[in-house]
Amino acid sequence: MVYVTRNIPKAVEILQGFCDLTVHNKAKAPSKQEIIREIRDKDALLCVLSDKIDSEVIASAGNLKVISSYSVGYDHIDIDAATKHGIYVAYTPEVLTETTADLAFALMLTVARRVVEADRFVRRGKWKDVGLYDFMLGTDLHSKTLGIIGMGRIGSALARRANGFKMKVLYHNRNRLSIDKEREVNAEYKELDDLLKESDFVSIHVSLGKDTYHLMNEQKFRLMKSNAYLVNTSRGQVVDERALVKALRKKWIAGAALDVFEKEPIQKDNPLLRFDNVVLVPHIGSASRETRERMAEVAAINLLNVLKGKKPLYAVNPEVRKQ
Repeated sequence: MVYVTRNIPKAVEILQGFCDLTVHNKAKAPSKQEIIREIRDKDALLCVLSDKIDSEVIASAGNLKVISSYSVGYDHIDIDAATKHGIYVAYTPEVLTETTADLAFALMLTVARRVVEADRFVRRGKWKDVGLYDFMLGTDLHSKTLGIIGMGRIGSALARRANGFKMKVLYHNRNRLSIDKEREVNAEYKELDDLLKESDFVSIHVSLGKDTYHLMNEQKFRLMKSNAYLVNTSRGQVVDERALVKALRKKWIAGAALDVFEKEPIQKDNPLLRFDNVVLVPHIGSASRETRERMAEVAAINLLNVLKGKKPLYAVNPEVRKQ
């Protein structure tokens, strides 16, 4: 028996041929209490990034063998608790690499060339005979320096796109890449502080953990160029939003483009909403039709593999198999 926290058509289509399904079909997300109630007797759970699957939820499920998340991130799941209970945690990496890199590059272009501001200007009927030299002046991407924090799959895919714009690519990673890999993506390793000082655009591609929580804080923003832009498509909590707002108000940086936020959905009183030089999108890094369908397939196959006694395609805690 399987509980699915959202009606994800492709995943449901795959699972219903093999499993007794209970699907949450309402537009509003299921509450924690509902998830606990529904998974008490279930063998598997298919959830999404916004579902908080903590130790209390996990402890309530006596038969659970796998938690399959329709996401590349898994910080919403208590991995230690799942492993302790012998439950696989599966996720969907690789599938969304290129699509998320597309969005990161699109955000850079959008904020640098003031696309959202210009669109708003036209829609409000303000476009008259504008011949001023400084009208809607933005900044070029080509030939500028891009600093990538986190040179994993998505960071590497972004580097390849930047190469096409003749950008100089710097990167910082927990572990430096091999020389061959650096040559492949045409990127130069830098310590984080040096990367921030030298980059015209800084794009974040790290996972969320104790060492990356509020990685971008006030001290880091002070290191950036006053004409530099921050782009974040990783996790909202990697950036200290209070410090970012201060950096924008004091003009320590030129602007920002964000797909993720410390609290999602973003609150109506969030001061980031008041900046014209900030582009905000609602966590759509993987939001292409092709990628979302493939994610659904992988999430369903991960789940079915475990129920069939096999390993999931992508497991966060493969050590469960040895228990």
